[in-house]
Amino acid sequence: MALCLPSLGAWQTPSNPQERPVDFNRDIRPILSDACFACHGPEDDGRQGNLRLDTKESVFADRDGYRIIVPGNSSASRLYQRISAKERSMPPASSGRTLTAKQIELIRDWIDQGAKWQSHWAFDPPKRPATPAVKERNWPKNPIDYFTLARLEAEGLKPSAEADKATLLRRVAFDLTGLPPTPAEVDSFVADHSPDAYEKRVDQLLGSPHYGERMAIEWLDLARYADTHGYHIDSLREMWPWRDWVINAFNRDMPFDEFTIEQLAGDLLPDATLEQKIASGFNRNNMINFEGGAIPEEYHVEYVVDRASTTATTWLGLTMGCARCHDHKYDPI
Repeated sequence: MALCLPSLGAWQTPSNPQERPVDFNRDIRPILSDACFACHGPEDDGRQGNLRLDTKESVFADRDGYRIIVPGNSSASRLYQRISAKERSMPPASSGRTLTAKQIELIRDWIDQGAKWQSHWAFDPPKRPATPAVKERNWPKNPIDYFTLARLEAEGLKPSAEADKATLLRRVAFDLTGLPPTPAEVDSFVADHSPDAYEKRVDQLLGSPHYGERMAIEWLDLARYADTHGYHIDSLREMWPWRDWVINAFNRDMPFDEFTIEQLAGDLLPDATLEQKIASGFNRNNMINFEGGAIPEEYHVEYVVDRASTTATTWLGLTMGCARCHDHKYDPI
Protein backbone atom coordinates (compact mmCIF):
# COMPACT_ATOMS: atom_id res chain seq x y z
CA MET A 1 0.00 0.00 0.00
CA ALA A 2 1.49 3.33 -1.05
CA LEU A 3 0.83 6.14 1.41
CA CYS A 4 0.82 9.75 0.26
CA LEU A 5 4.34 11.15 0.29
CA PRO A 6 5.90 14.41 -0.91
CA SER A 7 6.71 14.54 -4.58
CA LEU A 8 10.08 13.17 -5.63
CA GLY A 9 10.41 16.03 -8.08
CA ALA A 10 12.48 18.13 -5.69
CA TRP A 11 15.07 15.32 -5.54
CA GLN A 12 15.92 15.54 -9.24
CA THR A 13 19.24 17.22 -8.63
CA PRO A 14 21.26 18.19 -11.72
CA SER A 15 24.75 16.81 -12.18
CA ASN A 16 26.23 20.21 -11.37
CA PRO A 17 25.35 21.32 -7.81
CA GLN A 18 25.60 24.97 -8.92
CA GLU A 19 22.62 24.41 -11.24
CA ARG A 20 20.37 23.08 -8.49
CA PRO A 21 16.85 24.49 -8.96
CA VAL A 22 15.60 26.83 -6.28
CA ASP A 23 12.60 25.22 -4.59
CA PHE A 24 9.85 27.63 -3.55
CA ASN A 25 8.61 25.71 -0.50
CA ARG A 26 12.08 24.86 0.72
CA ASP A 27 14.02 28.03 -0.14
CA ILE A 28 11.70 30.97 -0.84
CA ARG A 29 8.52 30.70 1.21
CA PRO A 30 10.47 30.67 4.53
CA ILE A 31 12.22 33.91 3.53
CA LEU A 32 8.97 35.64 2.58
CA SER A 33 7.25 34.39 5.70
CA ASP A 34 10.00 35.62 8.01
CA ALA A 35 10.82 38.95 6.38
CA CYS A 36 7.77 40.04 4.36
CA PHE A 37 4.50 38.62 5.66
CA ALA A 38 4.30 40.97 8.65
CA CYS A 39 3.50 43.80 6.21
CA HIS A 40 2.49 41.88 3.08
CA GLY A 41 0.85 38.75 4.42
CA PRO A 42 -2.55 37.35 5.38
CA GLU A 43 -3.35 39.83 8.16
CA ASP A 44 -5.82 42.48 7.00
CA ASP A 45 -4.80 44.83 9.79
CA GLY A 46 -1.45 46.43 9.13
CA ARG A 47 -1.05 45.28 5.53
CA GLN A 48 1.00 47.79 3.57
CA GLY A 49 0.57 48.87 -0.04
CA ASN A 50 -2.40 46.58 -0.60
CA LEU A 51 0.15 43.89 -1.41
CA ARG A 52 0.10 40.25 -0.37
CA LEU A 53 3.10 38.01 -0.94
CA ASP A 54 1.44 34.91 0.49
CA THR A 55 -0.96 34.29 -2.43
CA LYS A 56 -0.15 33.39 -6.00
CA GLU A 57 -2.86 35.67 -7.38
CA SER A 58 -1.43 38.77 -5.73
CA VAL A 59 2.21 37.96 -6.45
CA PHE A 60 1.73 37.52 -10.19
CA ALA A 61 -0.97 40.14 -10.80
CA ASP A 62 -0.47 43.16 -13.08
CA ARG A 63 -0.33 46.28 -10.91
CA ASP A 64 -0.77 49.55 -12.83
CA GLY A 65 2.18 49.23 -15.17
CA TYR A 66 4.48 47.05 -13.13
CA ARG A 67 4.58 43.50 -11.81
CA ILE A 68 5.82 42.20 -8.47
CA ILE A 69 7.34 39.16 -10.15
CA VAL A 70 8.05 38.63 -13.85
CA PRO A 71 8.87 34.93 -14.21
CA GLY A 72 12.25 34.53 -15.87
CA ASN A 73 13.24 38.18 -15.45
CA SER A 74 14.39 39.25 -11.99
CA SER A 75 15.58 42.69 -13.17
CA ALA A 76 12.02 43.55 -14.27
CA SER A 77 10.47 42.21 -11.06
CA ARG A 78 9.57 44.86 -8.50
CA LEU A 79 10.19 42.42 -5.64
CA TYR A 80 13.81 41.91 -6.60
CA GLN A 81 14.29 45.59 -7.40
CA ARG A 82 13.18 46.58 -3.89
CA ILE A 83 15.05 43.93 -1.89
CA SER A 84 18.31 44.57 -3.82
CA ALA A 85 18.12 48.39 -3.82
CA LYS A 86 20.89 50.27 -2.03
CA GLU A 87 18.48 52.93 -0.84
CA ARG A 88 14.95 52.44 0.53
CA SER A 89 15.35 48.71 0.25
CA MET A 90 12.84 46.21 1.54
CA PRO A 91 12.24 45.15 4.19
CA PRO A 92 12.58 48.61 5.76
CA ALA A 93 14.91 49.10 8.70
CA SER A 94 11.92 50.02 10.87
CA SER A 95 10.62 46.45 10.53
CA GLY A 96 13.61 45.03 12.38
CA ARG A 97 14.08 42.47 9.63
CA THR A 98 16.84 42.14 7.03
CA LEU A 99 17.69 39.89 4.13
CA THR A 100 21.13 38.39 3.72
CA ALA A 101 22.98 38.53 0.42
CA LYS A 102 22.38 34.78 0.08
CA GLN A 103 18.62 35.17 0.55
CA ILE A 104 18.47 37.96 -2.05
CA GLU A 105 20.45 35.76 -4.44
CA LEU A 106 18.03 32.87 -3.86
CA ILE A 107 15.02 35.04 -4.68
CA ARG A 108 16.78 36.33 -7.81
CA ASP A 109 17.63 32.81 -8.96
CA TRP A 110 14.10 31.59 -8.23
CA ILE A 111 12.62 34.35 -10.39
CA ASP A 112 15.13 33.82 -13.21
CA GLN A 113 14.38 30.09 -13.16
CA GLY A 114 10.72 30.80 -13.85
CA ALA A 115 9.35 31.64 -10.38
CA LYS A 116 7.53 28.33 -10.00
CA TRP A 117 4.93 28.71 -7.25
CA GLN A 118 4.11 25.75 -5.01
CA SER A 119 1.32 25.07 -2.57
CA HIS A 120 1.59 22.69 0.36
CA TRP A 121 2.29 19.22 -1.06
CA ALA A 122 -0.75 17.79 0.71
CA PHE A 123 -3.06 19.83 -1.53
CA ASP A 124 -1.46 18.76 -4.81
CA PRO A 125 -2.37 15.47 -6.51
CA PRO A 126 0.70 13.21 -6.60
CA LYS A 127 2.38 12.89 -9.97
CA ARG A 128 5.00 10.37 -10.95
CA PRO A 129 8.15 12.35 -11.74
CA ALA A 130 10.43 11.54 -14.64
CA THR A 131 13.57 9.67 -13.66
CA PRO A 132 16.64 11.93 -13.71
CA ALA A 133 19.55 11.36 -16.08
CA VAL A 134 22.58 9.63 -14.58
CA LYS A 135 26.09 8.83 -15.80
CA GLU A 136 26.38 5.25 -14.50
CA ARG A 137 23.40 3.88 -16.37
CA ASN A 138 24.21 0.27 -15.54
CA TRP A 139 23.92 0.80 -11.78
CA PRO A 140 20.17 1.45 -11.28
CA LYS A 141 17.97 -1.62 -10.94
CA ASN A 142 14.68 0.22 -10.41
CA PRO A 143 13.35 3.79 -10.87
CA ILE A 144 14.13 4.82 -7.29
CA ASP A 145 17.80 3.98 -7.89
CA TYR A 146 17.96 6.77 -10.48
CA PHE A 147 17.04 9.39 -7.87
CA THR A 148 19.56 7.98 -5.40
CA LEU A 149 22.33 7.86 -7.98
CA ALA A 150 21.54 11.33 -9.37
CA ARG A 151 22.00 12.82 -5.91
CA LEU A 152 25.22 10.87 -5.30
CA GLU A 153 26.65 12.03 -8.62
CA ALA A 154 25.63 15.61 -7.88
CA GLU A 155 27.66 15.43 -4.67
CA GLY A 156 30.61 13.78 -6.40
CA LEU A 157 30.06 10.47 -4.60
CA LYS A 158 30.05 6.85 -5.73
CA PRO A 159 27.54 4.20 -4.64
CA SER A 160 28.73 1.79 -1.98
CA ALA A 161 29.54 -1.73 -3.00
CA GLU A 162 26.64 -4.19 -2.79
CA ALA A 163 26.32 -5.78 0.65
CA ASP A 164 26.79 -9.53 1.14
CA LYS A 165 23.68 -11.71 0.88
CA ALA A 166 23.24 -12.25 4.60
CA THR A 167 23.25 -8.49 5.20
CA LEU A 168 20.82 -7.87 2.35
CA LEU A 169 18.37 -10.41 3.72
CA ARG A 170 18.66 -9.01 7.22
CA ARG A 171 17.98 -5.47 5.99
CA VAL A 172 14.92 -6.35 3.95
CA ALA A 173 13.53 -8.61 6.67
CA PHE A 174 13.72 -5.78 9.21
CA ASP A 175 12.23 -3.33 6.71
CA LEU A 176 9.25 -5.50 5.80
CA THR A 177 8.52 -7.46 8.99
CA GLY A 178 10.48 -5.80 11.79
CA LEU A 179 12.06 -9.18 12.55
CA PRO A 180 15.47 -10.67 11.70
CA PRO A 181 15.70 -13.70 9.41
CA THR A 182 16.27 -17.06 11.07
CA PRO A 183 19.68 -18.77 10.63
CA ALA A 184 17.99 -21.35 8.39
CA GLU A 185 16.54 -18.60 6.18
CA VAL A 186 19.96 -16.95 5.88
CA ASP A 187 21.63 -20.26 4.95
CA SER A 188 18.92 -20.98 2.38
CA PHE A 189 19.28 -17.55 0.79
CA VAL A 190 23.08 -17.72 0.65
CA ALA A 191 22.85 -21.11 -1.04
CA ASP A 192 20.29 -19.91 -3.61
CA HIS A 193 22.21 -18.78 -6.70
CA SER A 194 19.20 -18.28 -8.96
CA PRO A 195 18.99 -14.80 -10.59
CA ASP A 196 15.70 -14.03 -8.78
CA ALA A 197 16.79 -15.27 -5.35
CA TYR A 198 16.33 -11.86 -3.74
CA GLU A 199 12.95 -11.26 -5.38
CA LYS A 200 11.69 -14.62 -4.10
CA ARG A 201 12.68 -13.72 -0.53
CA VAL A 202 10.96 -10.36 -0.81
CA ASP A 203 7.76 -12.07 -2.00
CA GLN A 204 7.95 -14.42 0.96
CA LEU A 205 8.32 -11.54 3.39
CA LEU A 206 5.43 -9.66 1.78
CA GLY A 207 3.30 -12.78 2.27
CA SER A 208 4.17 -13.05 5.95
CA PRO A 209 1.52 -12.03 8.52
CA HIS A 210 4.28 -10.04 10.19
CA TYR A 211 4.39 -7.74 7.14
CA GLY A 212 1.05 -6.20 8.08
CA GLU A 213 2.16 -5.84 11.68
CA ARG A 214 5.28 -3.96 10.64
CA MET A 215 3.48 -1.70 8.15
CA ALA A 216 0.69 -0.92 10.61
CA ILE A 217 3.04 0.52 13.24
CA GLU A 218 3.29 3.98 11.68
CA TRP A 219 -0.43 4.10 10.95
CA LEU A 220 -1.34 3.15 14.52
CA ASP A 221 0.97 5.88 15.79
CA LEU A 222 -0.61 8.50 13.52
CA ALA A 223 -4.09 7.47 14.63
CA ARG A 224 -2.90 7.62 18.27
CA TYR A 225 -3.94 4.05 18.95
CA ALA A 226 -1.74 3.81 22.05
CA ASP A 227 -2.89 7.07 23.64
CA THR A 228 -4.27 7.05 27.15
CA HIS A 229 -7.95 6.20 27.38
CA GLY A 230 -9.31 8.79 29.77
CA TYR A 231 -8.88 12.32 31.02
CA HIS A 232 -8.60 11.23 34.64
CA ILE A 233 -8.54 7.41 34.75
CA ASP A 234 -7.03 4.86 32.40
CA SER A 235 -9.95 2.50 32.16
CA LEU A 236 -10.39 -0.50 29.89
CA ARG A 237 -9.85 0.39 26.24
CA GLU A 238 -10.80 -2.29 23.72
CA MET A 239 -9.58 -0.96 20.38
CA TRP A 240 -7.71 -4.07 19.34
CA PRO A 241 -10.35 -5.14 16.74
CA TRP A 242 -9.59 -1.92 14.83
CA ARG A 243 -5.84 -2.53 15.23
CA ASP A 244 -6.27 -6.02 13.75
CA TRP A 245 -8.35 -4.56 10.90
CA VAL A 246 -5.46 -2.23 9.99
CA ILE A 247 -2.96 -5.11 10.08
CA ASN A 248 -5.20 -7.26 7.90
CA ALA A 249 -5.75 -4.37 5.47
CA PHE A 250 -2.00 -4.19 4.84
CA ASN A 251 -1.72 -7.96 4.54
CA ARG A 252 -4.59 -7.99 2.03
CA ASP A 253 -2.94 -5.14 0.09
CA MET A 254 -6.13 -3.10 0.33
CA PRO A 255 -6.16 -0.16 -2.12
CA PHE A 256 -5.51 3.14 -0.37
CA ASP A 257 -8.83 4.70 -1.40
CA GLU A 258 -10.75 1.84 0.23
CA PHE A 259 -8.43 1.99 3.24
CA THR A 260 -9.34 5.66 3.60
CA ILE A 261 -13.09 5.43 3.00
CA GLU A 262 -13.67 2.53 5.37
CA GLN A 263 -11.77 4.15 8.24
CA LEU A 264 -13.45 7.52 7.87
CA ALA A 265 -16.96 6.33 7.07
CA GLY A 266 -17.13 2.54 7.00
CA ASP A 267 -20.18 2.53 9.26
CA LEU A 268 -22.01 4.87 6.84
CA LEU A 269 -21.58 2.71 3.74
CA PRO A 270 -24.74 1.07 2.35
CA ASP A 271 -25.22 -2.35 3.95
CA ALA A 272 -21.97 -1.92 5.86
CA THR A 273 -20.34 -5.16 6.94
CA LEU A 274 -19.07 -5.77 10.45
CA GLU A 275 -15.50 -5.33 9.16
CA GLN A 276 -16.34 -1.95 7.63
CA LYS A 277 -17.94 -0.83 10.88
CA ILE A 278 -14.84 -1.93 12.78
CA ALA A 279 -12.69 0.05 10.31
CA SER A 280 -14.45 3.26 11.32
CA GLY A 281 -13.04 2.71 14.80
CA PHE A 282 -10.36 5.11 13.61
CA ASN A 283 -12.81 7.83 14.67
CA ARG A 284 -12.87 6.58 18.26
CA ASN A 285 -9.14 6.62 19.03
CA ASN A 286 -9.66 9.59 21.30
CA MET A 287 -9.73 10.07 25.05
CA ILE A 288 -13.13 9.67 26.67
CA ASN A 289 -14.36 11.45 29.78
CA PHE A 290 -16.92 9.59 31.88
CA GLU A 291 -16.46 11.61 35.05
CA GLY A 292 -19.74 12.14 36.88
CA GLY A 293 -19.64 15.93 36.53
CA ALA A 294 -18.68 15.98 32.83
CA ILE A 295 -21.10 17.69 30.46
CA PRO A 296 -21.85 15.23 27.60
CA GLU A 297 -22.38 17.95 24.99
CA GLU A 298 -19.08 19.61 25.83
CA TYR A 299 -17.06 16.45 25.51
CA HIS A 300 -18.86 15.37 22.37
CA VAL A 301 -17.39 18.53 20.81
CA GLU A 302 -13.97 17.71 22.30
CA TYR A 303 -14.05 14.26 20.69
CA VAL A 304 -14.98 15.68 17.28
CA VAL A 305 -12.25 18.33 17.44
CA ASP A 306 -9.70 15.68 18.45
CA ARG A 307 -10.51 13.36 15.55
CA ALA A 308 -10.77 16.17 12.98
CA SER A 309 -7.27 17.29 13.96
CA THR A 310 -5.94 13.73 13.92
CA THR A 311 -7.50 13.09 10.51
CA ALA A 312 -5.80 16.18 9.07
CA THR A 313 -2.44 15.13 10.47
CA THR A 314 -2.79 11.52 9.30
CA TRP A 315 -4.04 12.09 5.76
CA LEU A 316 -2.78 15.57 4.92
CA GLY A 317 0.39 15.84 6.97
CA LEU A 318 -0.55 19.20 8.48
CA THR A 319 -1.85 20.47 11.79
CA MET A 320 -5.39 21.78 11.97
CA GLY A 321 -5.77 22.46 15.68
CA CYS A 322 -5.60 26.25 15.35
CA ALA A 323 -8.66 26.26 13.09
CA ARG A 324 -10.73 25.51 16.15
CA CYS A 325 -10.63 29.23 16.93
CA HIS A 326 -9.63 31.02 13.71
CA ASP A 327 -8.81 30.61 10.04
CA HIS A 328 -5.31 29.43 9.25
CA LYS A 329 -2.95 32.06 7.93
CA TYR A 330 -1.01 29.88 5.52
CA ASP A 331 -3.40 27.00 4.74
CA PRO A 332 -6.82 27.08 3.02
CA ILE A 333 -8.57 26.15 6.27
